[in-house]
Amino acid sequence: MWEVRAHPEGLTELLSWLCDIAIPAVEMNPLHVSSEVFSSTDNRVVVVSKWRSNPEEFLDPPGHLTVRKPHAWDFTPVDR
Repeated sequence: MWEVRAHPEGLTELLSWLCDIAIPAVEMNPLHVSSEVFSSTDNRVVVVSKWRSNPEEFLDPPGHLTVRKPHAWDFTPVDR
């Protein structure tokens, strides 16, 4: 999971950068399964990516679009 908070005036440009540059860059990796993008009313953007193994890191977004650097977490599915 990858999350970042956009400047209010940069949300649209950040989403465009993410969908046009960052996600296509990782989709070329054969271990990538899928990625979903979510946004919130407080200008946060979250990407949930599924990988077969060894997830690739996303590129850092242009600094002028974000309030802070992105955070990323790796999760492993739990059998239940």
